[in-house]
Amino acid sequence: MIYLKIKRVIDFVLSGIGLILLSPVFLLLIIAIKLDSPGPVLFKQKRVGIHKQHFNILKFRTMRIDTPSDMPTHLLENPDQWITKVGKFLRKTSLDELPQIINIFKGEMSIIGPRPALWNQFDLIEARDIYGANDVPVGLTGWAQINGRDELEIDVKARLDGEYAEKIGFPMDVRCFFGTIFSVLRRDGVVEGGTGRIDNDIRDVLDSTQEETNNK
Repeated sequence: MIYLKIKRVIDFVLSGIGLILLSPVFLLLIIAIKLDSPGPVLFKQKRVGIHKQHFNILKFRTMRIDTPSDMPTHLLENPDQWITKVGKFLRKTSLDELPQIINIFKGEMSIIGPRPALWNQFDLIEARDIYGANDVPVGLTGWAQINGRDELEIDVKARLDGEYAEKIGFPMDVRCFFGTIFSVLRRDGVVEGGTGRIDNDIRDVLDSTQEETNNK
């Protein structure tokens, strides 16, 4: 598809500009994270990209390094106690996702596309196969993110991702981009430390603190 090539050029240019313009923000957040709690600034998670290829997604660390391993966030007793002060701010503002600009620059992700599933989030991966959503670039935000985010059930999320894959194009990407801005401002569909209507087993995979612990 010609648009995918155009999309990659747009991603490369905008992410490069973003890395330059946001470098002061990156520096401030790095300093804040280091001053707030010991441990690395970033953590990695193994995710599924286009055509189900694996890559490591980058995020700013938002949890303490002594967070119990092998325990999903929503099953922790008082989950908020494990999230750092800076981490709470990063999660609330979605700034913990900023390092994914590096993933976009490298070509592992796009600005717009289905959110990359964790490597063992098998139900979502299989559901996306049904709707053809595994054959488009994964993104920082997408159609499902502006239509429910954490509150969506797996099949609904996969169907929305499939709808994006079917209608992929510049108008759809612009719609998702501006829709995301409004969603973030309104904090739509975000369930901190919880599951919304997502199946608990899937959230166990998605929010597993083991991923952060293993990369600290």
